[in-house]
Amino acid sequence: MRIKQSLCYPCFRPKDMGLDELFKTVAGIGYAAIELWGRGADFEEVVGLAHKHGLAVASMSGHASLPDGLNKRSNHARIEDELRTSIDLAAKHAIPGLICFSGNRQPYQSNEDALDATAEGLRRVAPYAEAKGINLNMELLNSKVDHPGYQCDHTAWGVAVCERVNSPRVKLLYDIYHMQIMEGDLVRTIRENIRWIGHFHTAGNPGRRDMDDLQELNYAGICRGIADAGFGLYVGHEFNPKGDVLAALRTTFAICDQGEPHG
Repeated sequence: MRIKQSLCYPCFRPKDMGLDELFKTVAGIGYAAIELWGRGADFEEVVGLAHKHGLAVASMSGHASLPDGLNKRSNHARIEDELRTSIDLAAKHAIPGLICFSGNRQPYQSNEDALDATAEGLRRVAPYAEAKGINLNMELLNSKVDHPGYQCDHTAWGVAVCERVNSPRVKLLYDIYHMQIMEGDLVRTIRENIRWIGHFHTAGNPGRRDMDDLQELNYAGICRGIADAGFGLYVGHEFNPKGDVLAALRTTFAICDQGEPHG
């Protein structure tokens, strides 16, 4: 199966280029989708421009407050309301996945209780996501460099949450950059847990920049592993290019263009 690539467009917007031209250009390179981080005042305009150029919208944030998330039971009602609104919007615009966050560790809470609480929060809204056909992708982030204290910082913990919810629509956003920092052994981990993964993000490590020879990840091999595992959703790029944006997008696409043609 061929990798379907997307890009978090705010990272890749040249200062002298409008969105219409950017989306036309990236569609021409071969990208299948763009991604949103939120739903601001220009949400409908951005989605409309993407669709105009044959681009899907692969992912967007489902709720607010990355550090103040699902591991706190006091947040569950708020996050459920936000996710239901986001699910409706995603279903309207054929956006397959919403990003969710565990939140940061709490001093009063054991790791096991946090796992239970996060699963309880997702279980509240999972049936609605199932009915609408939208994935809730809890993001794996590193707590070592970028997000100190973040709870869902290892694949095993995220998978344990998914297993407890036991919904086909509750999955993980496996961020390759973040998981290289926390645990490595990427391709094996991806293959063993592919059923629980609903989306990928990429970036070079260290530095969260381009996929060049100054960083340590072999993205051609990683994306070949993802393709060989039969992953049919999106691999999204989320880094700030060092130099020319469009050149970075072309290079990135070529490196990650792995797998057999879609049949």
